[in-house]
Amino acid sequence: MVNIKYYSYGCAGLGILGVMGTYISAGNPILLFVSSFMCLVGAAGAVAFYKYGYLLVPLLTHRANIVQIIEGGWEIPPSNDVVVKNVGGVYYASKYLGVRIFESASEKSAEENMVYSEYFERAISSVKYVTKFAIMVYMKDITEYRNRIETKHAEAQLRLARERDKPEPDVLKLDRYEKEVASWENQINKLTRGIKPMGLVSYVMTTAVGVSKEAAIAAATAQANELKATISNALNVQVEILAGDEMLRCFQWEVMIPPTPAELEQELL
Repeated sequence: MVNIKYYSYGCAGLGILGVMGTYISAGNPILLFVSSFMCLVGAAGAVAFYKYGYLLVPLLTHRANIVQIIEGGWEIPPSNDVVVKNVGGVYYASKYLGVRIFESASEKSAEENMVYSEYFERAISSVKYVTKFAIMVYMKDITEYRNRIETKHAEAQLRLARERDKPEPDVLKLDRYEKEVASWENQINKLTRGIKPMGLVSYVMTTAVGVSKEAAIAAATAQANELKATISNALNVQVEILAGDEMLRCFQWEVMIPPTPAELEQELL
């Protein structure tokens, strides 16, 4: 199982080799050109994979038709967005969805929480297959945390302002951006009042079965799309089907979770 960071490290290594080549080229124009090209590609690749690896790696594996094999008989097809296993001639496929919650239960009234719970029960009752909801909670280290959320708050405000300035703004995006801004503002206000910040990571897992790999993947994809629509509409949260490194993290968390808040936040970077 390949971590996206390794792609960044590999590109960075290529860039370093290019820099070294420029120093030892001794005026050779061909060697100087090749070294400069390696340096440029390495630097650009390192930045691209570090910031957008979750998009680039699935694209590369899909184009190159690369199948990743994981210990235990699991495999990840080129699409890099599903985990598949053959058990006795029957295929099982699992998909993961990330859930971003912008509102805390402690900030709602008792009546609002009752209504929210009712919506959740209604959403779950409409699902005909087993669904796993996973939530990891931890206390954040307040050191550097305030600066980080203030930066996130400013970025969310910028996205909201850009969407509002459009001739025909997307109503759904406006609603999501407004909730995101309000969430960061609530966290900043809590820190001002001396309340220790709590972190939460939530994801959903669904598994489907099929007589072939393609059938299992198709069924799991259909279930994931249904869950995405159901959960986002019922709970008013942001739900995304995970791929690449984000999906692999959830797969690893099924066996072992980070033991400390620092390690968990490092994995989320």
